[in-house]
Amino acid sequence: MIEILHPTELAQARVTGALVGDILQTLKRRSTVGTNLLEIDRWARDLIVEAGAQSCYVDYAPSFGRGPFGHYICTAVNDAVLHGMPHDYALADGDLLTLDLAVSHGGVAADSAISFLVGEARPAESVAMIAVTERALTAGIAAARPGARTGDVSHAIGTVLGEAGYLVNTEFGGHGIGSTMHQDPHVSNTGRPGRGYRLRPGLLLALEPWVMADTADLVTDADGWTLRSATGSRTAHSEHTIAITPDGAEILTAPTRP
Repeated sequence: MIEILHPTELAQARVTGALVGDILQTLKRRSTVGTNLLEIDRWARDLIVEAGAQSCYVDYAPSFGRGPFGHYICTAVNDAVLHGMPHDYALADGDLLTLDLAVSHGGVAADSAISFLVGEARPAESVAMIAVTERALTAGIAAARPGARTGDVSHAIGTVLGEAGYLVNTEFGGHGIGSTMHQDPHVSNTGRPGRGYRLRPGLLLALEPWVMADTADLVTDADGWTLRSATGSRTAHSEHTIAITPDGAEILTAPTRP
């Protein structure tokens, strides 16, 4: 299903997107050395409920997971990159943490992810990896304009990742979003320009470049959800929900406060 939002729905999408962006920044500020991943999940739950929103994750049970996810946020640490299920783990200095959050509010969903380092340690390779995903996201957003195709967006993202020396996994990538979290079209993190679905105003896309330091292969944890790099190498993931407008792409999940 591909949804094209009415202008009144786009106004609600801005509200939902800002909520997601702000919650992520709040959780980032609170995530320090010693913070438990289950504590982050509880904070996410409380912030979502306080806003009168609904989690897109708690009851989510797609074919690639094992039953309902059962948590309010994805927390991926170090070699975990996608669908990280919160568990009893206390963050250590230098951990690379990815928080991925999707909520629905007023009938419209928004999805965003941030990667950052916990504590004072700043491993150079981790800093560089996070920066590459952020640059790739910026490039993808710049390519997302009316009349462009999904392949143009994928190519822009993949070019940045490839030029930085990363292998690109195509099993999971960006996606349409609207009244539900995951919709068509799929937006791979690499692709050929001029191909795929033609973008038009009112379309929402969640773009999400992610990389693993030295592989494109994933392994799944025993929890049936958490995806890790096959080599145990570190990973990073950046994501925004955007709206295609007549003037180009509008970032919906940018936080309204630092």
